[in-house]
Amino acid sequence: MNEDKSNDIFIFPKWTGVLRPAVAVGALGGVLYAAVVVAFGFSPQATDVGYEPVQPVPYSHALHVGQLGMDCRYCHTGVEVAANALIPPSQTCMNCHKTVRANSEKLIPVFESYSTGMPVEWVRVHDLPDYVFFNHSAHVRRGVGCVSCHGRIDTMEIVSQQKPLSMGWCLDCHRNPEEHLRPADYVFQLDWVPEEDQLVLGARLREINDINPPQDCNTCHR
Repeated sequence: MNEDKSNDIFIFPKWTGVLRPAVAVGALGGVLYAAVVVAFGFSPQATDVGYEPVQPVPYSHALHVGQLGMDCRYCHTGVEVAANALIPPSQTCMNCHKTVRANSEKLIPVFESYSTGMPVEWVRVHDLPDYVFFNHSAHVRRGVGCVSCHGRIDTMEIVSQQKPLSMGWCLDCHRNPEEHLRPADYVFQLDWVPEEDQLVLGARLREINDINPPQDCNTCHR
């Protein structure tokens, strides 16, 4: 005997059946989106120690800083006064290279940039996510040396990422800054070594300079 379905009760209207494929596609898209976000969020460009991209010009910090003794602030002019340390314009390079190795093939991108006004396309090494705010001046003016975040740049032929730059890593420093504090005169002296125990020195500098790094979310996420 055939069942009479004329009195069947539908909880949802029949037209909602067309939503099922859309929901399935949306769910699949959400999974793919999450995978892409995780892939980019944990890519070497964002967090990996050892990330060492090839640059358009083989600039050696080991030569310029380590051997020639150039101060970090000569190129990175914003480091003491602004959030960004800044990449030097080609004019800064040409202050020396108008006469020093003025015919070097390795410097052709710099020469072309200087003549055309178009910047050299340097590849960023220490690249924090867009949702993270970091202020260079706030750190160096408090006595945090370049080495704490960038390592011994003065020994690098090719700059590579030395620290994880993760939220946990930053918070560890904010909770216990003593390990990274040094006298203001030595912030840019990359080979400086304290004459006393670093933690003892750091504790004293923290007290003298009233250093209490904030740990609330809006310090970095604005």
